Amino acid sequence: MATLEDVGTTGSSGHPWFGSHRLTPAAPVDTIRQMLRHELRDTGWPYQRLLPAAPMAIPRASYAEVFRVSVALLDLVRRTALDTAPTTAGRLAAYRMPHSENQLFVRDPFVEERYADRVVRPDVVIGPDGPQFLEFNVSGALGGAVETHCRLEVWRQLHADDEGRIPFSSPSPFAVRAEMFRSLSAELALAPRVAIVGSARVEGVDSRYFQIEADYFNSHGLTARFFEPEELPEAWDCPARLRYPVGLRNFTIPDWLDVGLDTTPVQDALDNGCLLVGTQTSTFLHSKLTMGLLSEGRPWMSAADRRLVDRYLPWTRILSDRKTTRAGAEVELLPFVVKNRDLLVLKAGLGESGKQVVIGREVDQATWESALDAAAADGTSVVQDFVAPQTCRVALIADGADEPHDVEVAPVLGPLLFGGRPAGLFCRFYGDGSAGVVSARGASSSSDNCMVAV
Repeated sequence: MATLEDVGTTGSSGHPWFGSHRLTPAAPVDTIRQMLRHELRDTGWPYQRLLPAAPMAIPRASYAEVFRVSVALLDLVRRTALDTAPTTAGRLAAYRMPHSENQLFVRDPFVEERYADRVVRPDVVIGPDGPQFLEFNVSGALGGAVETHCRLEVWRQLHADDEGRIPFSSPSPFAVRAEMFRSLSAELALAPRVAIVGSARVEGVDSRYFQIEADYFNSHGLTARFFEPEELPEAWDCPARLRYPVGLRNFTIPDWLDVGLDTTPVQDALDNGCLLVGTQTSTFLHSKLTMGLLSEGRPWMSAADRRLVDRYLPWTRILSDRKTTRAGAEVELLPFVVKNRDLLVLKAGLGESGKQVVIGREVDQATWESALDAAAADGTSVVQDFVAPQTCRVALIADGADEPHDVEVAPVLGPLLFGGRPAGLFCRFYGDGSAGVVSARGASSSSDNCMVAV
């Protein structure tokens, strides 16, 4: 059985926020390796040559902090996005959204806005002074739920004692999402029948990725079904008792357009009373422009709001030729950004999976200025303070190894929020100890795990 090991007395243990203890492996490495790979089989999740040997354990206070702040900041993100204009048309113009995003809105604007923030995962790093929220991913298609569910299934099996007790705590992503759909159905006076809408034709995704969640719902008191787009008429064009009136929009418009999938069946389902969350308004919350607006400050913010943002959000500004503030002083934004490449990161408003991100210290001045020129002309990018990610010690299992080995890694945390409730803490890191933009589908040393409270 696994035990808590004090890494604070055996050498470097990284930043204090991560605590001084970790869970030791609870089984031989071959068993752990086989169980982890089995749980995520046939989902499209990339092969990882470096796997975790145990869940990443952090103190309860740290775990509580990241979710407490996530909920508070999400409220400000939502208000900031909706405040940009009183209508959807106004927001599309204010955000300079591509034409492809002007679709899949439900007919009732109140419903559209109310259910935009049901599925959320911020990206958080631990900086020198603690958690820093780099962006908010607001979309039914965000990664982390399936992966965290599968990792937790393994860790709970391996770490349970003879009486079924485990030495850590973590919410179950699927359990919280199931409760979200129960509450949504009750609020709308609809049958709790859930459509999970996605496609296995998107690169890197297999049908089991969606089916795992549908199977969980079906075995926990909900009726659920995975729908490919062409199957969606079966969700609404049928007798009332067979309809699926609520569902998860587990896809992005760009991903479907990339593989030639038609979104018309989704619009038909929405027009015929099937509510898929998060709604299309989530795109405004998801945009990094919202982070820029929030960081700069909004007229309606209280002093407490301002302190929260200053403490947990890195300085972020929408890139354009204008004046702004930094450290209480007025600056000309473009000249400042040009001169301070080493301090900053350039991000496209709707970039995903680390795409359209330029870390100033990793490129030369000419490349930096070229990227800035293009971004300033477009007006849909932000610059953000670079946060030096702090580390924690983890035990990893390499391909072919008989024993775990220790590495100091710089994880990117992904606290999952479903219906405003904590739903597990996904995290990604480079198993070789390097830092930077971490994508689970990136370099060969990319790894993932879940964080638990001890």
